[in-house]
Amino acid sequence: MFPVKSASTSTHVRGLSAASTGTKSKHPGKAILAGGIAGGIEICITFPTEYVKTQLQLDEKANPPRYRGIVDCVKVTVRGHGVKGLYRGLSSLVYGSIPKAAVRFGMFEFLANTARDNQGRLSSSKGFFCGLGAGVAEAILVVCPMETVKVKFIHDQCSANPKYRGFFHGVREIVREQGLRGTYQGLTATVLKQGSNQAIRFYIMTSLRNWYTADNPDREMKPLVTGMFGAIAGAASVFGNTPLDVVKTRMQGLEAHRYKSTLNCAYQIMKYEGMRAFYKGTVPRLSRVCLDVALVFVIYEEVVKLLDKAWKTD
Repeated sequence: MFPVKSASTSTHVRGLSAASTGTKSKHPGKAILAGGIAGGIEICITFPTEYVKTQLQLDEKANPPRYRGIVDCVKVTVRGHGVKGLYRGLSSLVYGSIPKAAVRFGMFEFLANTARDNQGRLSSSKGFFCGLGAGVAEAILVVCPMETVKVKFIHDQCSANPKYRGFFHGVREIVREQGLRGTYQGLTATVLKQGSNQAIRFYIMTSLRNWYTADNPDREMKPLVTGMFGAIAGAASVFGNTPLDVVKTRMQGLEAHRYKSTLNCAYQIMKYEGMRAFYKGTVPRLSRVCLDVALVFVIYEEVVKLLDKAWKTD
């Protein structure tokens, strides 16, 4: 007679196998909490680069350019509004970054847990699709309304008489004037941007993680290594989808009414400003995103380690 393995025994064996490879799945609840904490800390550190990137993208070539470059944008902003001017619109991102990162990592881990093999390993291709799903989810649930409000706040500062006095006042005015749809301008472009963003980033991170741990599954990912891999993943996403980011920003600005659709926006940019306009703000975005992604992954992984000690889910 051969011993028959029970379902619980089989599950236990798979769990041990996953743990032994160093690729043990993360509990979605921990991923949501750790992601939210990581997102909140990261945005407070990197917001000025996001501000400059958005200003340069809104500085359309069709009108007389307001800024001569990154340094000039910083000088003009500080001269007119002080250093705190570089943080205009921060509140909208703080309120949004926490749930954005929470949704991103929570959805990724949920999808990844169903996509891992019997050894608990996630392939690069599956990491790509899990990242894509995470990006689409965060775009619809959080990013589009958050980014729309942020861009309108920053664009509003360029006007002679700014009309938004703060986050809640701005949201109330946008909804009053344009309805709830006013916070969902550029949804298509946002879904395309966030979906491709996270697909690229998680694909790169999964590939690098698998490469790093190939010969030694139990090899621990040190914060420095995680940060380096995160910066590489961030850079890849910038070069891969900056044109989508430019279109998204234009679709969410105060002059979004000029465009009939996402495709029409891209057409007008190409017709009146040329191909180079699709890469406006690439340098400040590159510096911000590399730091952003590196910080988020490092903070996320370290918070998960702390949660594993205090929150037993196995």
